[in-house]
Amino acid sequence: MCAVMNLIIDIGNTRAKLVAFDGETPVEEMRTGNKTLVALPDMLAKYSFSKAIVATVANLPAATELLLRSLPFPTLRLTPETPVPDAQILYRTPQTLGADRIGAVVGAVSLMPGRDLLIIDGGTCVTYEFVDSGGRYWGGNISPGLHMRLEALREKTDRLPKVEMEGDVPPMGYDTETAIRSGVVRGIKYEIEGYIAAFRQKYPALAVIFTGGEHFDFDSPTKSVIFADKYLVARGLNRILEYNT
Repeated sequence: MCAVMNLIIDIGNTRAKLVAFDGETPVEEMRTGNKTLVALPDMLAKYSFSKAIVATVANLPAATELLLRSLPFPTLRLTPETPVPDAQILYRTPQTLGADRIGAVVGAVSLMPGRDLLIIDGGTCVTYEFVDSGGRYWGGNISPGLHMRLEALREKTDRLPKVEMEGDVPPMGYDTETAIRSGVVRGIKYEIEGYIAAFRQKYPALAVIFTGGEHFDFDSPTKSVIFADKYLVARGLNRILEYNT
């Protein structure tokens, strides 16, 4: 058993992340099904937790809700009414703002306070959030992620095939499979680079923080301005948990 720790339960659209924090330091992450949280008992058996936070963008089955309510320590459920530190939320409809987006914003500001920040999360969706140097979160954009784009091309057409992510990504496709894969992968890559270029024109000292499960091979000028942190959302949720307790 480690020292008493915090448990972060981040439930996304396709999977959930369970992260154990010792103070501000992430110790271990377990990924599990977002509807069942089957890895949760293993995490509970491995560490001694004093409190937890649950952030979800998915509708959970009754059995999973019961599991979360039965945790043997205080558990904060992140809602639009939950006070958050470090960032002033200026989103016009905070009740529709995803918990993962809030976590990413707070995590980014806690890592780089006093900076203009563009936060990019590459997951089921690709989200773009902007926070100015005064800690004001103005909002962001949501775009389909890699797998969603591939699935949409297959489901919304009669003849385009299902294409896997793994494989050749040439500059221009030489058959239908590579045309789809390159169109999706390079399309998102150019989209992200376009966002960065546009924001840096207005905010020359902009810092770009990238997180999420997808990985992209950016060109050198773009790569040099991106800071990557796989625990960004979890860091923000841990910061919110500490702030509220």
